[in-house]
Amino acid sequence: MEDRTAISQLKQGNLNGLETLVNRYQVKAVHAAYLITRERASAEDAAQSAFVKAAERIHQFDEERAFPPWFFRIVVNDALKLARRMKRQTSLDDLDEDAATLSALLVDSAPQPEQTLEAKQIREHIMQAIQSLPPEQRAVVVMRYYLDMSEADMSAKMERPLSSIKWWLRDARKRLGELLAYDRS
Repeated sequence: MEDRTAISQLKQGNLNGLETLVNRYQVKAVHAAYLITRERASAEDAAQSAFVKAAERIHQFDEERAFPPWFFRIVVNDALKLARRMKRQTSLDDLDEDAATLSALLVDSAPQPEQTLEAKQIREHIMQAIQSLPPEQRAVVVMRYYLDMSEADMSAKMERPLSSIKWWLRDARKRLGELLAYDRS
């Protein structure tokens, strides 16, 4: 079933439409939230909350537009709120096995063992670097590089001036570059 059909069903009160959207976007929603919150339970909470909000606000959705950007804005906003509330840092050593499983889903399933090890080490370095960023910078990195949003879309979705979005991205890139360059030496 296509998104438009699922949305039409949901607007008519048929929860099969929501089930279709959950099945289609749940994994990516949890991944996006996890990259911001850095905790599996919080990421799952943010994704679940986003689906509930999307269902409640589905009548506000403009069917002429694509569903994913509208929905993932809700996911990012909910994840940001949770990350701000948590206000604590978690190291990769503190992550549970389920979070490691989430990271493993980002890997191609058919690489050679050496490639798998190297990719895992790179992911760990990137995750450590991303974790060191403030929540707003983590959010724009996720929105730009994981959800493929433009700076203008991020500005509209986060309701922040374009200059703030560019500043956060610039600072995030600079900090990530420094951290990742340091890790290679």
